[in-house]
Amino acid sequence: MRDRADGQLSGMAGEFLTLGKLFKRGYQASFTLGNAKAVDLFVYNVRTDKQFSVQVKTLRQRNCFPMKKESIKRDHIYVFVILNNWEKAEEFFIIRGGELLENIDHFFGASYRDPSKPSNMPAINYGPLAPYRDNWQIFDESSDELNP
Repeated sequence: MRDRADGQLSGMAGEFLTLGKLFKRGYQASFTLGNAKAVDLFVYNVRTDKQFSVQVKTLRQRNCFPMKKESIKRDHIYVFVILNNWEKAEEFFIIRGGELLENIDHFFGASYRDPSKPSNMPAINYGPLAPYRDNWQIFDESSDELNP
């Protein structure tokens, strides 16, 4: 029987890795600390004078990201992180909350299609996130572009 990875460690790894990538790209960023928080990171782009609230969702390997559509905030940025094993680099998929909400069927697949049978485990599918891989430039967009 395999030991199950600690979800809190996975989540923190995803947040730290995301924070490092943001720093490397010249953004100012900070953690919000605490359990059950609505925001994981605050990001500030000094070049555009824009601020962003960021939620980080992390998996150890490719799979669906458990998440309810009701928890998605339109004005937040979502960073989906796949940690992978030591031999393979982490993967980052970055998307606006509004875009997730506008395309529920696309991102959640069958999770919400049949209202008579609500899903016990709604999740964002990995496949539809592929076009958003390394979409770090989202932090260079204006707030008007982020909130259509």
